[in-house]
Amino acid sequence: MARRRPELLCGAVALGCALLVALKFTCSRAKDVIVPAKPPVSFFSSRSPVLDLFQGQLDYAEHVRRDSEVVLLFFYAPWCGQSIAARSEIEQAASQLSDQVLFVAINCWWNQGKCRRQKHFFHFPVIHLYHRSFGPIEYKGPMSAVYIEKFVRRVMKPLLYIPSQSELLDFLSNYEPGVLGYFEFSGSPQPPGYLTFFTSALLSLKKDYLGTVRFGVITNKHLAKLVSLVHSGSVYLHRHFNTSLVFPREAVNYTAENIHKWALENREALLRWLRPHGGKSLLLNNELKKGPALLVFLPFNPLAESHPLIDEITEVALEYNNCHRDQVVERLLQHLRRADAPLFRSLAPEPPAQLPDPSPIAASPCCNTVVLPQWRPVSRTHNVCELCVNQTTAGLRPSSAGVPQCSFFEMAAALDSFYLKEQTFYHVVSHSVECSNFLSSYSPFSYYTACCRTINRAATGFVDSAQGVFETPAVAFSSLEEKCHVETPGSLPHIEENRYLFPEVDVSSTNFTGLSCRTNKTLNIYLLDSNLFWLYAERLGAPSAPRVKEFATIVDVREESHYVLDPKEALRKFTLESFIQNFSVLYSPLKRHLIGSDSAQFPPQHLITEVTTDTFWEVVLQKQDVLLLYYAQWCGFCPSLNHVFIQLARLLPADALTVARKDRSVKYPEDLPITLPNLLRFILHHSDPASSPRSRAEPPAKECVQSEAVFQQGHISHLEREIRKLRAEIGALQRAQGQVEAQLSSARRDGHRLLRQKQSLEARHGLLRLHSEQLRALAERKARELEELARRLQELADASQDLLTENAWLKILVATMGRKLEGRDGADELAPPREARPDRPEPSGPPRLPGSAPPPPNVSSAPASERSDENRTG
Repeated sequence: MARRRPELLCGAVALGCALLVALKFTCSRAKDVIVPAKPPVSFFSSRSPVLDLFQGQLDYAEHVRRDSEVVLLFFYAPWCGQSIAARSEIEQAASQLSDQVLFVAINCWWNQGKCRRQKHFFHFPVIHLYHRSFGPIEYKGPMSAVYIEKFVRRVMKPLLYIPSQSELLDFLSNYEPGVLGYFEFSGSPQPPGYLTFFTSALLSLKKDYLGTVRFGVITNKHLAKLVSLVHSGSVYLHRHFNTSLVFPREAVNYTAENIHKWALENREALLRWLRPHGGKSLLLNNELKKGPALLVFLPFNPLAESHPLIDEITEVALEYNNCHRDQVVERLLQHLRRADAPLFRSLAPEPPAQLPDPSPIAASPCCNTVVLPQWRPVSRTHNVCELCVNQTTAGLRPSSAGVPQCSFFEMAAALDSFYLKEQTFYHVVSHSVECSNFLSSYSPFSYYTACCRTINRAATGFVDSAQGVFETPAVAFSSLEEKCHVETPGSLPHIEENRYLFPEVDVSSTNFTGLSCRTNKTLNIYLLDSNLFWLYAERLGAPSAPRVKEFATIVDVREESHYVLDPKEALRKFTLESFIQNFSVLYSPLKRHLIGSDSAQFPPQHLITEVTTDTFWEVVLQKQDVLLLYYAQWCGFCPSLNHVFIQLARLLPADALTVARKDRSVKYPEDLPITLPNLLRFILHHSDPASSPRSRAEPPAKECVQSEAVFQQGHISHLEREIRKLRAEIGALQRAQGQVEAQLSSARRDGHRLLRQKQSLEARHGLLRLHSEQLRALAERKARELEELARRLQELADASQDLLTENAWLKILVATMGRKLEGRDGADELAPPREARPDRPEPSGPPRLPGSAPPPPNVSSAPASERSDENRTG
């Protein structure tokens, strides 16, 4: 067939060649796709203090770990963004601790490395610390250099030495729970139980990376008695408000695990740090579900020696929870305030001491009584408040400004601030006294206290009877005041000058100490580092770019309420106490924080007012009937109602609606169409009838106008005095600024002087370095000379060794020849004398051994006995 049709054969051959070419091309393409991974490169620079094992040499890391006391292992993946971000932080921490800690970085991602084959991490980077044979201690905190350095220092020194009573007070007054161990080092360099206590401190760091439990060591027996420690090896757990405990060695085995577990189960949390890791977590949810929470954001430096703001917050927490006025807590508070605390005998509870007399301002404050109008027309109750003007002790109070005196106009200023919050005190229905604090609107150095209680008019005879607590000339309404009060609807409440309205109210009732036990809204206090978690503060209402990142807020999930401390106020002890106290009262004067944005759907010139979260209280909940429409930006039906609302606003003037209480609010029926007639009927049906034009147009009484003018003139005078005081305060601040500038200039001069000293020291250091190099060169030259001398000495030693060997052989040869000569001489003496044979002459010397050298020519022919003696002596 092929011979008949050769074209078929050619076609088959061509097809086979084409298949072979296609197969070869396919295989070559497949080989090109599979590219081997590039070999790893160094992750850290060559000048970095971190030892970089970029090929995953885990066995070498284990080898170098055994030679160091503290080692940090940084497991990373070269492609991981978090590993790249943490690289500079690790280098910064290593630059501070490289002389004490070995920093090792291991590439745990290369598939041919030993780390990848033995370790299986779910995330990168991972930090492990080893303290000699103990470890690994995994660090799970923020990847920040200061936090990493702080944790490494805690691992290096897990126990804090307490040498004195002041150090003991510092340790016990800290907000973190503390565990103290007493050990006597006089008997042995390592007393029994000390290593176990040391291991328990490391185990605490391993279990809790935050290091919330602090461990300390006492070696002085007199100091140990202050915390009820008598025997060496005993362990003490300090608690502020519960009884402190001593580890029961008789009932529980004295092991590191049991000590850590005992301290963790019995610790007392005064404050708690929250450090969200940034991913999905239930940390905040679990904490906020426990109850109302005070979240305090503050800039925190873990390496700082002191934290004044945290000390103030700790003082607030101690006073807030000190329900029984414990004497130990009072001493710790004195120490926190840096007062001269007396030496105490022990930290055991003592009988409560008598409280000191109140200060003159607290004993007789400037107080007036305010009677609020009844909050319902049919109600026969009044809310009576005692308003007091108090002076703060914090902040600057220049001597030139002086202490403000209590006057009518200062009380008027207090009333102005009180009236801004009067809606808060309208709905108080309580027979107990409820107190609240609020800051002054004029002076930053004063605040006001309002204590209110509900009083029944029928019971006290406020109107119906002339007998009762209010029947005094100072309390009774004058005719002018009654006329002004009646003819001016919604006028200000009457001012009472009698501070004995309810004598059980005193300034001491607003005491902050032990407030957590006197309220049903007990707060849990949490701290967050604003340098790391300011985004959370912004979500809770903090400004985005503040001058100082300090912020405080109260979140009550159960009540769905959220309160924010005014960012304009400094975060300090007094503001926090007022913030907590105003939240804790039954009817809190705090304003809920609402999140919203300004809307431009209705321009300001239109008749319809756009309500936002900032204007909801003033527009909706104040003194007008309001028709409110809730809408959403995504709602397509809502814009179709705009023309209906515009027509309705044109039909009803703004002054046609009268004042009505918001508890009568009615919702528009859902089954009724939203049309203009329906809306008009709905408004007319549910609103109160308008008052007559005549009553609205009637001018106020002449006496009221005069009284108002006198009051305004006095108010202006009071403001002028306040301005003068503020100017005096500004002058004092300017003088303080001058002093600070003088100190700054002195500090600059000192800085220049230190800089010159530094340059001089650097020059000396350069000379010393040059001298050191010269000495090093001289030492090297001397070393080379010593090596040459040693080589020559070695050659001499070898030559002397050869001579000694030859001398030994010669001695043996001489001895052998001597013995032979002695034997021959003896034979000659025994044998008869022979005749001299001329043909055989007598040899002239001793016989020679084969291969031996001939005897020297100067060898004498002495007798054999003499030569033998010479050989023996030689």
